[in-house]
This record gives sequence, structure tokens and C-alpha cells, in this order.
Amino acid sequence: MAEAGMAQAAPWLTILGIGEDGRAGLSPSAHTALDRAEFVLGPPRHLALLGPLTAKVLEWPVPFAAGIDLLLTLRGRSVVMLASGDPFWFGGGSSVIARLDRAEWVAHPAPSTFGLAAARLGWALQDCACLGLHAAPLMRLRPHLAPGRRILVLLRDGAAVADLAAWLAALGFGETDLHVLEALGGPRERVRVVRADHFALHDVQHPVAVGLAVAGAGFALPLGAGRPDMLFAADGQITKAPVRALTLAALAPRAGELLWDIGAGSGSIGIEWLLAHPANRAVAVECDPLRASRARGNALALGADRLRVITGRAPACLPDAPLPDAVFIGGGLSAALLQVLWPRLRPGTRLVANAVTLESEALLATWHGQVGGNLLRIELADAVPLGTRTGWKARYPVVQWSVVR
Repeated sequence: MAEAGMAQAAPWLTILGIGEDGRAGLSPSAHTALDRAEFVLGPPRHLALLGPLTAKVLEWPVPFAAGIDLLLTLRGRSVVMLASGDPFWFGGGSSVIARLDRAEWVAHPAPSTFGLAAARLGWALQDCACLGLHAAPLMRLRPHLAPGRRILVLLRDGAAVADLAAWLAALGFGETDLHVLEALGGPRERVRVVRADHFALHDVQHPVAVGLAVAGAGFALPLGAGRPDMLFAADGQITKAPVRALTLAALAPRAGELLWDIGAGSGSIGIEWLLAHPANRAVAVECDPLRASRARGNALALGADRLRVITGRAPACLPDAPLPDAVFIGGGLSAALLQVLWPRLRPGTRLVANAVTLESEALLATWHGQVGGNLLRIELADAVPLGTRTGWKARYPVVQWSVVR
């Protein structure tokens, strides 16, 4: 802490958002920062938008992380870092300041591409899903696809727009109108509309954003837990939808929390945990390589590619850090696993385990007797043909133990 009466040093780094209108769109404080800078770092496109500079110009290298290392070599000098629009909305600002103290930097954002896109289309920005897909798979869009939804996405280049159109058509959302927005806010600005299944644009220029007015007969993912089993590729090793819904209710996901899914099988529990909130994280542990690969594929297909899958058998391959907020044991339940896992968990961690055999039921009953929690026996039956009529066919019962460490 600075001593009373002593002025703090001015930030050495200015993170400057710039739009396609270049200098004309900069605020007076942004102009002042450029005039005082010893160094200006940015991608070639951003540097070109500014024109001649008195400061020494350095191009931001690829990959992006290398640019942060370069920036840190200039620590304490007067530096301007250029970024697109709002540096803290799918921009590089947050990655840079993670390695700085708060007093070291100041930011001057420009209008974001999302804001400009909403203004051009007349869409209420707060009602739109906004995604940055420069380096992320198109499947991140999957949870948002439902007729009537409006989505704004940033894409890496013009070719990615054609890929988006083809992907939407393949999913049954070919009737979606794509509002293709190029170089918003600058002299090259262009806005065109085309249906996904009629896409034939071959001259889309970077930078590009797309507004999706979703339409079509494609399957929209339900928002609630217990999504249909047919969405998950599996070999039978899957927590079925009704039990999955009860399991997610017991796990009680909250925004930003981390789940360990042990014995993940198809990955359905970890995937639904991730779909509960975009800030959630999950690590799946699965000893069978084919199932582990299948879990990764399911996660990608359903827009939950944040799922980290570890191939190995617990407890030998439990993640080291960070510790989870919740743990689910769906496969590989054993006394050895519980004996290793329980002491590692922080107080307040939620643990849920499902058992289908008498031996694993007995194990859960023993632990329930030792540390408490709740035991739930889940018995389900399906209506099936019985001769010319219909009868009930029971499923294997599931015993569920839920406890807070």
C-alpha cells in the first residue's frame, strides 16, 4: 500500500480498443495515450487502422500468449496495446491483466462488435446470445439453437461463415437467416442477409460477425436436466435420463463450479453439468479409452467442449488441482476410491454416488452410516407391450447416496 500523501505512479499500460473507423473513433483520452506512448503493440490490421505513429511500433506475435511475454519485457515503459472494440468482451484484455497488478493498467474500450451488430439489425442486445468463435468450434452454438432465438457470433474469417451455414443446414436449421456483417463501423462496412441452406457468398471479408435469426425443424436442446438419452453416443454405460435428472438435482450445480465426474462412461453427467451454466467446469475420469473418446465426442457435439477427460482408473488418476465443488461417482465405485477421495475433499463439497449392485449398495449404506447424508432408492418402470395389452417392466433399481463433506 502506498504511504499516506504519496501519489501513486500512473499506469504504464493502456489497453486501447479500436474500431474499423481507426483514429476517428478514438476518445480524447485514447489520443492522449497514443501521443505519450513509447511503444504501441498490436496486430497488423489494427496498426494499419491508426496510420503513422511517433511511438515505436511492435507487431503482436502469434500465438497470442507470445505477445503477452513481449509486453511484459516493456513493463514500466509507456505502452499502448491495441485490441478490437471492447478488449474485455471476447478480447485479449482479460488474458493480459491476469499477469498484472490493477494499478499497472488502464483501458479505453471502443464500441463492441456485438453492440454495433445489434444497432445495425435493431436487435435488443440483452435478448441475444453473444459468442466469440474465433478459435472455438461451431458446436458451442448448439445449446442456443432454438426457433425464434437471436444469436450474434464473431467468426475467424469469411470461410467460417460458409462453414456455419453448412453446419446449421445439416442440423435441420437451414431456414435460419444469416445477417453477415463485415467491417462494422468502417468504410468497408457491408451487411447482407442469406438463408443458411441457400448460402452462396464467396467474398465475405474479415472482420466478420453474423447475426442468426434461428429457424427450422432441427432439434432444440432442452434446458432442463435429464436430456434425452439419444443425444449421447453410448455403449450402454450411461446414466439414463430420469436418473440423470435426479442426480443433477442432488449435485445442485451453481454458476462457475467445478465437477469431478468419476467413471464417466458417455460423459452425460459432466456434459449436463456444463450445460447448466457457461462458466461451469468439469473433469471426467474414465478408464476405458473408447468410452473416454466417446465422452469427448459427446461433449463437442452438444456444445460442452470444455469437458476435460482423463483416461485412467480412479483413485490412481484423480485430478490434482483445483479441488472440486461437487463429485459424482457413476462407475468404478469401490471402498478404495472412497477412502482416498473423502479425505481430499474440502468441507462443503457435495458428493453423489449411484449404485446398481448389491455390493455397491452395501458400500454406500456403510458410508452413510459413518458420515451421514441421504440415501435414495430409485425404482422406475416403463410401459411395454404385454400380449395384446400393456404392462409395466421394471428397470434395475438405483441407490443414490448424496452427502456434503
